[in-house]
Amino acid sequence: MPPRLSPLLRTLPTTSTSSSSSSATPMARSIARATPLFLHPARTTVAFFHGHSSPSNVAFVSCRSDESRLMTSSVFGQRFRALCGREEERVLRPLRNVSAAAQRGYRKVRRRAAKRKEKELELNVSICIEDELPDDPEISSIAELLRLNAPMLMKSAFDSLKDSEYKTRDTAIEDIGGFGSIELSILLCNDEFIRKLNKEWRDEDHATDVLSMSQHVPELKLPILMLGDIVISVETAARQAAERGHSLLDEIRILMVHGLLHLLGFDHEISEEAEEEMEKEEENLLKSLEWKGKGLIQSAYDSENNSNLNIENPDDRKKEGSLRFYKPKFSYIFCDMDGTLLNSKSQITLTTAKALKEALSRGVKVVIATGKTRPAAIDALKMVDLAGRDGIISESSPGVFLQGLLVYGRQGREIFRRNLESDVCKEAFMYSWEHKVPLIAFSEDRCLTLFDHPLVDSLHTVYQEPKAEVMPSVQDLLAAAEIQKLIFLDTAEGVASTLRPYWSEATKDRAHVVQAVPDMLEIVPPGTSKGSGIKILLDHLGVTAKEIMAIGDGENDIEMLELASLGIALSNGAGKTKAVANVIGASNDEDGVADAIYRYAF
Repeated sequence: MPPRLSPLLRTLPTTSTSSSSSSATPMARSIARATPLFLHPARTTVAFFHGHSSPSNVAFVSCRSDESRLMTSSVFGQRFRALCGREEERVLRPLRNVSAAAQRGYRKVRRRAAKRKEKELELNVSICIEDELPDDPEISSIAELLRLNAPMLMKSAFDSLKDSEYKTRDTAIEDIGGFGSIELSILLCNDEFIRKLNKEWRDEDHATDVLSMSQHVPELKLPILMLGDIVISVETAARQAAERGHSLLDEIRILMVHGLLHLLGFDHEISEEAEEEMEKEEENLLKSLEWKGKGLIQSAYDSENNSNLNIENPDDRKKEGSLRFYKPKFSYIFCDMDGTLLNSKSQITLTTAKALKEALSRGVKVVIATGKTRPAAIDALKMVDLAGRDGIISESSPGVFLQGLLVYGRQGREIFRRNLESDVCKEAFMYSWEHKVPLIAFSEDRCLTLFDHPLVDSLHTVYQEPKAEVMPSVQDLLAAAEIQKLIFLDTAEGVASTLRPYWSEATKDRAHVVQAVPDMLEIVPPGTSKGSGIKILLDHLGVTAKEIMAIGDGENDIEMLELASLGIALSNGAGKTKAVANVIGASNDEDGVADAIYRYAF
């Protein structure tokens, strides 16, 4: 094996990747850095004594800092929260798997302390949380546990190095007896942070689960063994934990084991023999500490085998319940209802409702953009507890309704309204009466028609629209209210073969025809659309199109998808709509909105 070079002289190592169950996820990489990482964190100090293979007690000493403190890294240029216990906390905790002989040996040392002075070695472990991670109780709890787990892992790993003959390990770190203290930092971060490290130090622009960054320089012969830094992405760890069927804590412990072994000279990349040695050492450490899960190398093999069975399931969909580890990519999600949020039974499934609630909990604002009236949208979302002040729609929330002809802004106040020309309305109702084709006029929160019909009733019973009021004549109907849009109801064949060709020609520049669903033809004012309504709302809210993601299916969603930074058309959508979308998602009967949120919103 070539001699170990100073970090000032070494180049970055070559890399390889290992696939997870749904994507290739590179494992830990050991990176020697020329610049030390000055975190100034709170430390967990662990003292044990040389001369005994398994000392019976370890002292955990906490520092005098605040409970959660910010610090700045000179290398990362970021701020971190460091964990630190209370000043008065000083307890003795026994290590696991301590043999009776070792305990007796320790008592013997205590009785003969006056005659035998043992050299004390301190393990200084810094546990840090990158500031972009959410202030999540589970992350804080795991970090607290790592304060205890990391020194135990270090002790077990150092014991394994004694009298062991490794054929591939870099032996730059061999006899720890020559050091007065050993320092290690562990940083929990998000995918974006570890991606930037990979790009800067390895010239690879992607996230990994763990990185090992060595600070040990053998030539300096320092009294302190600076092992370096283990950087763990909580986001990737959460995905892998879900895939592998264990807890996030289990996965982070596995990554910590893998990262520490890299710092101690193991490298699974250099040869098959080296990989086999490192894999065996991972399993030994996990077993000795009674930690759950397989080693990272073995887990990666298992995941690769699983992914080969399901190649068409890329891991860009975040797992349910893990969104809190992700930073939202968008401030707003604009979502259509019929054919999108609602399935073919005009229902919102519990899976979709759960995804919407998770998005809301992470600070993403969901805004309805629909051809429906506001009362119909509220009624549909009320069924899954998403209407009201804490939901995504209410009479005091923003929204785009009636194909963008009614727009409500802050506090639910009307900021835009566009009406259809009365001449167009009169002609349409005369046609409806003569041909007995049901026609509905939409006027804000009201629906008006000339006669009863089963299709008119279905608009209320199936689509939750206000029950249509039957007017005695065309003149009475036109005098009753201002009309924003009209909808003809017929079979899909009747709309396509008769109604659409006729009214496309009859309205010309006076109106525009559009379809949200196959068996309805809508007539709206010219130059209007959901997209134009959303643009008005964005200007009102001071939001840019770059901050929004939009999900739809019909031709009436085309302008909305074109406006958004990411436009997603569900697979059940119209061909023209899918042609302009950035992404084609799952269908509305396959929880397409939920899938889009888990896959693209974070």
